[in-house]
Order: sequence, then structure tokens, then C-alpha cells
Amino acid sequence: MKHDKFEELQQRLQLRFHTVRLLKQAFTHTSYVNEHRQSAMEHNERLEFLGDAILQLTVSEFLYRTFPERPEGQLTRMRASIVCEPSLARFAEMLDLGSHVLLGRGEEQLGGRQRPALLADLFEAFIGAIYLDQGLEPVRAFLATHMFPHIDSDGGLLVKDFKSTLQEKAQHASMGPIEYRITEERGPAHDREFVVEVYIGDTSYGSGAGRTKKEAEQQAAAEAWRKLAQ
Repeated sequence: MKHDKFEELQQRLQLRFHTVRLLKQAFTHTSYVNEHRQSAMEHNERLEFLGDAILQLTVSEFLYRTFPERPEGQLTRMRASIVCEPSLARFAEMLDLGSHVLLGRGEEQLGGRQRPALLADLFEAFIGAIYLDQGLEPVRAFLATHMFPHIDSDGGLLVKDFKSTLQEKAQHASMGPIEYRITEERGPAHDREFVVEVYIGDTSYGSGAGRTKKEAEQQAAAEAWRKLAQ
């Protein structure tokens, strides 16, 4: 992965790694290391081990605080449905982590970039890297933005996008029509960034930026959804 890819990823996810080597390790699959033994690169399996434990802790904490009336057994089942391969793979897909992973040729040809088990491990490794680089609080903040809003009241994963979720919430509350307005276009044509503001009725509820209009609209909808969920 080229350095500018690391830059793009950090900017898009609003993270800044102190040790970029940790970020690169999180995205280095064993198959890549096996084919590049001379590079002395480390694969991500140890970070995956650490990230799994951190997710168990942070998701447990989130569920404990969010559902104070629920018993231990129900919280345990909810956590298991969140910290599992299908859910973690889906989170990795939503963040487009798979497009950045370093794979060996064989794994690439077998479609490893889309393989759920690989994506779930990648998400865990990424969380482990954030923790080692910055500590637990930035992990909590990252998950509060990119993971927790997608968890429903049964502990399942909201597979719908933020625009659909916001549409349902606005309709249910009879808030009026939703409109996405492009407020700014930044940068040259080959590196354009769009800024979008989302209105419900006559009120602005959030804004977002992205490389495409669709991505900017999703970011704006996510911000609006979080405001309405408070």
C-alpha cells in the first residue's frame, strides 16, 4: 500500500496515527508476508488478537450503558451477535477497509479481499492498532462514530445505510421531507471533495464531506441520525 493510501484512509476516517507502521501492520495479511520475506514486515495476527479483546470490552461497556434494564444473559447474547465474523466483516465493508489490505498473489486471486473471515480479522487488527497507537479513549470515539450507531435495540447490525435509517426516523416522527444540498465543492477535478448539508423540513440537521456526492450524503445523514438519537 502506498503512503498516500494511508493518508487517504486516515483523512477519511478522521484518524491520525503517531506510528504509521502500526497502521500498515494492521493491513498486512500473512499471505503478503510469506511472499515478501525480505521486507521484514509483520502480519496482523497479533493485532487481531488484541483487537478482539478490546472489542469485547468496548462493546460490553456500550451495551451495559445503553441498556441498563437488560439482564446479563441478554447482554451476553447481544455482544455475541455484534462481535462475530459476519458483523465485523460488515463493519469492515462499510469502512472500505478491504480495498487497502496487502495480500499475497494467491489470496488476491482467490478473492480474499471480499472474504468475510479476512475482513473480520482485518477490522479486529485495525482496532488493535488504534489502541496501541492512541489508547482506549480514541477507540471508544471511533466505535461511537463508525460502529455503535449501526447496532439496533436487539443487538443486531443495522445493515441499512444511514440515509435509509434517517428517512425512517423522520417519517416516523412526521418531521417533513429530507433534502440533501451540495453546499461546496473543493479541490481540483481529479481530487474533488463534496460538502453536503441535510435538511429535514426547513431545519439543517447535519453536514458531511466525501469524495463522491453519495459518500458526503451518507456522512451528513449519519451526523443527523446521531443528533436525533441523543
